[in-house]
Amino acid sequence: MTDADRVRIAVAIARSGRASRRGAEVLIREGRVAIDGEPTTDLSLRVDPDRQRITIDGAPLAKSEALRYYALNKPRGVLSSARDDRGRTTVVDMLPRNAPRCVPVGRLDLDSEGLMLLTNDGPLVSGLLHPSSEVQRVYLVEVTGVPSGDQLDRINDGLVSEGEQLQAKPARSRRPGRTLKSGRVTSWITLTLHTGRKREVRRLCEAIGYPVVTLRRVRFGPLLLRDLESGGVRPLSRREIRLLRRAAGLGGDATEVGP
Repeated sequence: MTDADRVRIAVAIARSGRASRRGAEVLIREGRVAIDGEPTTDLSLRVDPDRQRITIDGAPLAKSEALRYYALNKPRGVLSSARDDRGRTTVVDMLPRNAPRCVPVGRLDLDSEGLMLLTNDGPLVSGLLHPSSEVQRVYLVEVTGVPSGDQLDRINDGLVSEGEQLQAKPARSRRPGRTLKSGRVTSWITLTLHTGRKREVRRLCEAIGYPVVTLRRVRFGPLLLRDLESGGVRPLSRREIRLLRRAAGLGGDATEVGP
């Protein structure tokens, strides 16, 4: 048994679907988890679920689901959440029918579109979303009007919106603008951010007086949207998974990647 085969006990429980990672930690602290018949309260313990018998209250843990990783080009009008009490379409609804329980990594608001990552790899989700990872996010943004260089410099230097300090690296796009029904023209810019605050791109553009017309995420860390059609879903390559794990501060490859 090698270290590469082992995961933290709470991760093994979460992957089985028995409890969330936090819920698993509670079960471990309460002494309800045993490894090969030996109870444990050690949250740092690493196990190999394929070779060791893990039980909760004496009942064996279900076999862990194979890890899955999907890229989705989210259309407008689709919620970037796992479920919706009002029955609206979510990004999880767009996954293949045989996909295990996956969650979106971060969010795009209802009127935004573009690249989203969905996975059942809990440590990867946590690592990518942790502020210390500073995962790069790139957005292609159509705005009303044509911002001047000075106005783009304001975004680059940072500004305050709703009591929060926001900042992004802006660049002009060669993509041509258009004339709206109102008669106003649009232009395109790209914004590169390392944070995922709520409506951050829209707030930055509104703060300099250029409201967003179209907002599309085209990159998340090493993952690129490329030519994935709107509403399209594809599994990630092993190289993409390896690069994402590196961006999240997780060494090596995932050990249970499904087809």
